[in-house]
Amino acid sequence: MHVHILRCGEVEIPDVEFSQVSAIPTRQELKSIDAAAAAILPEDPTPSLDEIARQPDVSHLGAPQFAPQPIDDPLRIIVVGNDAALSAVLTRMMRADYMWAEVGYVPASSGGAALASTAAQNWNIPTDVDAAMQLALEGAVRPVPLIRNDTGLAVAGSATVSAWDNGPMMGEIIVDDTTIARGESDQNSPFGARLVPMVDAPGILAATAISPVANPRALGLDVTEDTAETGLLARFKRKFAKTPELGQLDPSSARTGRALQAGGPELRVIVDGVSGKRPVQRSTFYRHLRDLQIIRPE
Repeated sequence: MHVHILRCGEVEIPDVEFSQVSAIPTRQELKSIDAAAAAILPEDPTPSLDEIARQPDVSHLGAPQFAPQPIDDPLRIIVVGNDAALSAVLTRMMRADYMWAEVGYVPASSGGAALASTAAQNWNIPTDVDAAMQLALEGAVRPVPLIRNDTGLAVAGSATVSAWDNGPMMGEIIVDDTTIARGESDQNSPFGARLVPMVDAPGILAATAISPVANPRALGLDVTEDTAETGLLARFKRKFAKTPELGQLDPSSARTGRALQAGGPELRVIVDGVSGKRPVQRSTFYRHLRDLQIIRPE
C-alpha cells in the first residue's frame, strides 16, 4: 500500500512521516497525490464518467460500491486537518478522476484545541487524533456517496444555501421533488437549508434552517450595532438583546434525496465552512457518479 499523509496547516499530528500543505491545500500542493495516482493507474480501464452517465440504468446511484479499478497495490491518502481541508482534497481527486484511491481522515486542529468535525461525526471517526490516525492507517474501506455541487466542489461534512446577507432567504430550495424552504418576504421566511452527505443511498439529507446559518463576522458582513437610540433604556436593550442561535434546523423538514436545488435572487453557498466568493441565483448539489472510498468503522 502507498500511503500519503497530508498535514493541513499547523495541526496536531502523531509521529508519522507526512507532507506539509496549507490549512486548505491548493491544487499546486496536491500535485504529489496526482502523481502518485497516475503512477499506480496510468490508464483507467473502467467506464468513464460520460459512459457511466449514458448507462440506461441507475445502478451507480444505488448502494455505495467499492471502486471497480483493478489495483493490487492501493493508494491511501490520509488528510489531517479540518473538514475544509478534506473537502479540498476530495475536490482535487474528483476533478482528476481518481476516486478509486482510499481516503483516511484525521480531524485535527492547531494547538490540540477541540475540533467540531461534521464529517467525523457522519462517519463515526474518533475525535482523538491518535485513534483516528490508527484507524486511517489500519482501517478498511467502507464506501459512501460523494456529494458535490454544480461548481465542482466536493462536500466532506456539510454545506448550506442561504441568503447572501445571512438573513431570511428569498427563493426556494427543493430536495428531489419536495420543497423544504420557500421565502417570499422577510416575514417568517426561512434562512435557507443545510445538507449533509449520507453513508448510503440516496446520498443527501437536508433540512430547513430556521436561524442564520453562519456567524456574520466570519462571512465579513457588517455587524456594527445600531447606536442611534441613546439613553439608559437603549443601553439596556442592546446589552440584553438575544442573538439568534446559529444553525438551528427544523427537524420536521428533514428530507433525503439524490439532489438539492436552490434558486433565489442572491444566494450564498457555503461548503464545509468556506463561503463562495460571490452571490449566485442558482445552486445544485447532487451525488457524484463515483463513490468515496473512505476509511471508517463498521
